[in-house]
Amino acid sequence: MPARIQAVQEITATDFRNYRSARVVAGGQSVLLTGANGAGKTNLLEAVSFLAPGRGLRRASLADALRRTAEPPGPQGWAVAARITAGHGGTVALGTGIDPAQPGRRAVRVDGNPVSGQAALAEYLAVVWLTPQMDRLFLEGSSGRRRFLDRLVFGFDPGHARHLSAYEQAMRERARLLRDGRVDDRWLAALEGRMAENAVAVAAARRHLADRLRAAAAAATLVDGPFPQADLRVQGTVEDLLAERPALAAEEAVRQRLAERRGIDAAAGVTTEGPHRSDLAVRHAAKDMPADQCSTGEQKALLVGLVLANARLMATERGAAPVLLLDEIAAHLDSHRRAALFAELRSLGAQVWLTGTEPVLFGPFLDDVVHFTIADGRVGGPQ
Repeated sequence: MPARIQAVQEITATDFRNYRSARVVAGGQSVLLTGANGAGKTNLLEAVSFLAPGRGLRRASLADALRRTAEPPGPQGWAVAARITAGHGGTVALGTGIDPAQPGRRAVRVDGNPVSGQAALAEYLAVVWLTPQMDRLFLEGSSGRRRFLDRLVFGFDPGHARHLSAYEQAMRERARLLRDGRVDDRWLAALEGRMAENAVAVAAARRHLADRLRAAAAAATLVDGPFPQADLRVQGTVEDLLAERPALAAEEAVRQRLAERRGIDAAAGVTTEGPHRSDLAVRHAAKDMPADQCSTGEQKALLVGLVLANARLMATERGAAPVLLLDEIAAHLDSHRRAALFAELRSLGAQVWLTGTEPVLFGPFLDDVVHFTIADGRVGGPQ
């Protein structure tokens, strides 16, 4: 069993969703939150998810996460503060929330010191989640699959978040220039150079992880097991370039392509090619069937299997699995797959945060968790 060196020790959420103030002391152990629907269980998982780059497990705006009640929130807006055991084994204090100086921006602090941008969070903690809404991941648009893959990449390559942010910022600046009709070739060329450099870095990291995950899943998954093997590929123009030429040559090709497509992108009002349009293609390996054509149960099992394969790979390569947030997972698996999941989690040794309406759904896994009850925005326990 890998040493557990990546975990949330305690977390406090202030003026967040339905909580005026909520504190969970996990001590690095796995956590079970039980309570009625609407009590606030998922809100606490969302608070943990804000310890990673991005908009959390609900993809919420900063304003959406602010507590809404007749009693006004504090002057700082909402905040999440946590003490964690980071991937390098040391204890770190992370904090995030609405920036009081700029209410539309998110503030991030590490050990009390402000840092620039959310990407810094990936250097300390890897967080991966599964929610009931993700059951349609293989059926809906490609953006959700890209975000899912990027969260997995963060755990292996913290710099991936910075490359994504740099690419998107340069892309927005270029789109604004093209939209405004300000044709400054030197300025556009500089932006396109930044986009090309970061586009290749993003695509290469995605391809590299997809290849390793495919191999890890093939090595660990039984054909008739509860979580079928997934065959996955990243599809996109930059990924195709990387498949046929070295990174530097691919970067130059992306830069040239961006320059050639200025007119097309100006007319469209968006950048029409790049890693922001790539997709993660997933197939049920044993059936050689696209995931979107599998049954609902098979799609759920494929998704769980991918998360487990990623966690095992990270435990092997980096010495610690990511923190896993599994929202209502027990209610959406049959008894056979629930037992198999709990056995996998126990073997993995990761910190897991789970939610459910009844503790009975978690059977013997109750012995491996700290159990808190949630009612009306209050945390009770541990039980």
